[in-house]
This record gives sequence, structure tokens and C-alpha cells, in this order.
Amino acid sequence: MQIQDVFRYYADDLKRVEEYMETYLRSEVRLIPEIIHHLIGSGGKRFRPLLLLATSELCGYRGERRYPLSAMIEFIHNASLLHDDVIDHAETRRGRTSANRVWGNAASVLVGDFLYSKSFRLMTEDGNLAIIKLISTTTNTMSEGEIVQLVKTGDVKVTEKEYLAIVEKKTSILISAACAIGAILGNSPDDRVEALTRFGMRLGTAFQITDDTLDYVAREEEFGKAIGQDLREGKLTLPLIRTMKKCTADERAFIRKGIEEKDESVMAEIMALIHRYDGISYALAKAKNCIDEARGFLAPFPDSEAKTALQAIADYIIERRL
Repeated sequence: MQIQDVFRYYADDLKRVEEYMETYLRSEVRLIPEIIHHLIGSGGKRFRPLLLLATSELCGYRGERRYPLSAMIEFIHNASLLHDDVIDHAETRRGRTSANRVWGNAASVLVGDFLYSKSFRLMTEDGNLAIIKLISTTTNTMSEGEIVQLVKTGDVKVTEKEYLAIVEKKTSILISAACAIGAILGNSPDDRVEALTRFGMRLGTAFQITDDTLDYVAREEEFGKAIGQDLREGKLTLPLIRTMKKCTADERAFIRKGIEEKDESVMAEIMALIHRYDGISYALAKAKNCIDEARGFLAPFPDSEAKTALQAIADYIIERRL
């Protein structure tokens, strides 16, 4: 099964999720749906809802609760994107002008807050205490990750361990929560919930490492954001962290000076060093290891269409160009 087959298999379910999202986004304040539609309608693949749908099917649940909870997860994700773009002074998102550039920072932050609060309303309406506890912890952890990343921006001494910790807090935790909710909906035993929680964590880490690596190698029109943006923002991701570890002292000083002074003229040279010291291949190998571990957590589950779909999603993460 390829990723396009997965989307075809879950097409009807994803359509239901979209219908629920559209219903929940109605507001008498016109600016709210206007900004959200600008972001949500700009090409997101609904990766997190897809995982919730697949894991819930894997665990034997095909009921209606999947749809509002999938919408809830997607709203949290998009709220974080609105806030991220303000923090990062982003100019594009998914190939379009970012919301903060069109409507300003204040509107973007407030609409992000609206999405967060709508998510918690959906969660409490569902009423499952385990899910409420999970998402409360998840969003708190995501906020911690954002703050740690902010503190570490421009810090050329960031280690691989610190980078991976930020990735787990910022990205992996929500993907993990989407997978865990599927298991909870299926009333799975604790060991199965834990297996899918860990599956999601490894998947999420591989997803972010790959995303960060594509920042150096993808074509901008395909990637949907400016290439090399992380480097310009002073965010040290795994390809650069690996390069800093392997390069000469003089090269390390050159990279440090370029990042600290935000010198655009040396960015191409820094990216060349990343390629010279195999920063790209090292990061992608790390992502592949995460995917291999993730697939191992699916072993306790019997073969099914849902399991095959999850395996295909895992494979797609390290094969994608976007």
C-alpha cells in the first residue's frame, strides 16, 4: 500500500472530518473563519487525523467519535502553526503568504487561541477523562517545547540530545496523542495504548527530522516554505548540529559567526558545509532508525488494512519530498 492508497482508503472518513471542522469553525466574528480557512485550506494533508482514524480502526473502533476528535487534533496543530509563524516572523506557509503577514500578528495569535479553546470544548464534549488528561498534558508539553526552542534560538552549542528533546515536545507529542486516542477509543488494554503512544512518538520524531532536513534540500515551490529558513532564524537542526560536530575549528567558528550575525552572505557556504560533512544523510539515517523502531511497535497488532495503512504512512515519512 502506498500513501495515495491510504488516503483513498480513508477518503470518506477524512471527508467527514472536514465536514465536522467546517461546522465547528462557524463564528459570527467573520475574521475567525477567514484566517482559519486561509491556513487550513492551503494544502495540509490532515496527517494527524489520518493517524487517529487508522489507529482507531486498528483497535476495532469505527464509531462517530473519531470525527470530532480528529477535528480537535487538527485544530490544535493549526493553532500551533499560527503561533509559530508569529514567533518566527514567517512569510509563507504551505506555499501561501502566512496569516500573520496578511492579517497581522495580533489576529493570528488570537485566532490560534480560538482554535485551542475550540479544541478543549470538543474534548470536554466527548467527555472521556483519559483523552482529556492526555490532551491537557500534550498541549502543556508543546508549549514547553516552544519556549525551549525560543531560548535555544541562535545557540550554536545545542546538542543532538537537546534538539531531539525539543522535537519530541514540539512535534512528536501531538502525533503520539493522535495515535493514543485511537487506542483509547477502541478500549484497548494499557499495553496496546502504550505501544501506539510510542509508535506515534517515533513517527513524529522522524517526521520532524525529515522536515528539518528538507529545509536544506527541497525545492521551495514543493516544500511550501522558504528553503534555509531554519538557518536564517538561528534554529540549529540535526543536519547542522552534526556538521558542527564534525567540521574543523575554523569552520565551526565561521558557522557560529554567520549564525550569530545573521549574515545572509554566508548562508550558502554554511549549507555547502552541511553537505560536505554528510549532515543530510546523517539526519535522514536517524529518521529511518526512528521509523524502524515505530514499525516495531505495531508488531503486537494482527494484520489488517489499518496496520498496512500505518506501515505505509511510516514509510512515506522518510520517502517524502514535501
